[in-house]
Amino acid sequence: MQNINFPLLPSSEQVEAIEKSEIDYMTDRMLAIQGRPGNPEGVEIRNFGSAAAFTSRTMPWPSFNTVKGLTDAHMDDLESILEFYQSRGRKAQLEIVPSRVGTDFLKRMVELGLYESGFHCSLITAPSEFLQSVGRRTETDKNNIVVREIGPDEFELYAMLHCRGTGLPDNGIPHVKRNNEVLYSRKGWTFYIAELDGTPAAAAVLFERERTASLTFAATLPEFRGYGLHSKLLEHRISEAFTRNCEWVVGQCAFLSQSHRNMERAGMKLGYIRTAWTQL
Repeated sequence: MQNINFPLLPSSEQVEAIEKSEIDYMTDRMLAIQGRPGNPEGVEIRNFGSAAAFTSRTMPWPSFNTVKGLTDAHMDDLESILEFYQSRGRKAQLEIVPSRVGTDFLKRMVELGLYESGFHCSLITAPSEFLQSVGRRTETDKNNIVVREIGPDEFELYAMLHCRGTGLPDNGIPHVKRNNEVLYSRKGWTFYIAELDGTPAAAAVLFERERTASLTFAATLPEFRGYGLHSKLLEHRISEAFTRNCEWVVGQCAFLSQSHRNMERAGMKLGYIRTAWTQL
């Protein structure tokens, strides 16, 4: 991919839009899992004003037990948020976006026994600018890579790519399969597989709502890394966002990870680096 050079210093409105896109896709995802018969994962969503607290009885990972959308207005909610998680045997992860809270809020979190436990990047691009720079490419223009949407009967394949691409054990495949196939028919969700010379090698997901597209997931099997699959999936999803009249495409990744590098090469620019705060 070529580098794209266009001014995109995020405004406060864009920062809010990026965060909203993350809240939207997480809420829709958790509602779909919660809607499985009997709610077997024990999903709960509690709103504290404009902030959303997510938790799951069976999924202990921080990404499923996190709070998004916090601002200075939630200062008085902090103790209630922590009690919500403590009563469910979970440690809360509070996601803090730069410019959304001030010094007093940060001090209060320290007083309540929270510490900075991680950082995560949120990047943004305008799909119209992306396409003006790189144009549309055929799906076989690099290393015989083909990107296609998956069908409703391919979620075991998707789950295999998901687990092995992220280092999860194979016994998690049925779990991942069930929690993603419920998204297939929901508005805004699209799942993709990238094949290299006809072999499924990577997977990715796109969520679109209110003219903002979120690159919610991507993973490549270890033995197929270095062939450009992740970059191809990025390019394909940004192009799809353009066809859906999206104004922005937003993605998340670890700072200076290979995903971060690929997103920058695709022309995505840093919107902010958020911090995660976790209970001791």
